Amino acid sequence: MHDIRYLNSGDRAIIMEFGNTISKEINGLIRSVVATIANRDGIVEVVPTYRSITITYDPMVLSRNELIEELKGLDLKDTASESDKVKLIEIPTCYGGEYGPDMDFVKAHANLSEDEVIRIHTDTDYLVYMLGFMPGFTYLGGMDERIATPRLKSPRLKIAPGSVGIAGSQTGMYPSESPGGWQLIGRTPLQLYDPMKEPPVFVQAGDYIRYVAITEAEFNDIKKQVDEGTYEVIIREVEVGELHG
Repeated sequence: MHDIRYLNSGDRAIIMEFGNTISKEINGLIRSVVATIANRDGIVEVVPTYRSITITYDPMVLSRNELIEELKGLDLKDTASESDKVKLIEIPTCYGGEYGPDMDFVKAHANLSEDEVIRIHTDTDYLVYMLGFMPGFTYLGGMDERIATPRLKSPRLKIAPGSVGIAGSQTGMYPSESPGGWQLIGRTPLQLYDPMKEPPVFVQAGDYIRYVAITEAEFNDIKKQVDEGTYEVIIREVEVGELHG
């Protein structure tokens, strides 16, 4: 049984905190809560993180005490099974060189060749724990510890959109040009954030990401299709038991 804490966040939001670890079990409980209450009357917004949920509510409809009592009454279970269907999104990625300027550092830190780093990074299907930092920035857990690498000592001021990075045992993607301190190992030609689309981000918490290594020529070909609006992102429904890693 988890020792759940309910913390105030201003006068119309609470934080439901599940613990201090990154785990699929806690993430399953969080997604269960989100699915249960997101459309309830009086709930304005539900924002999940690795280990907590911020729930904004309308105090004219729902009081803090009523909301907490309702949350305490939920039958929270991580009911995921091997036969459950999940969304798996393929992210074509060109590794190393100008696309992954920190690949040499990651190789040296892990004492592995570039091919080994790429193989390890592409061998796992990553659960999207949360989106944050900027619209569409994905926080992915479950990366192989052999390629875990500390953040940069000094963050870059400008990172290209689509850059794929590592920070500790996390991996993720920058959807837009921004500063950042993750070690960059590759880049995808996909447009990860498009404010003109609805929704503007095609990845959601609870989805899975599979990185697929591509050549520079394939990168340029896909980028051309993306710019012309003809590229279809590969998104499939698979059973949990079919996932890699």
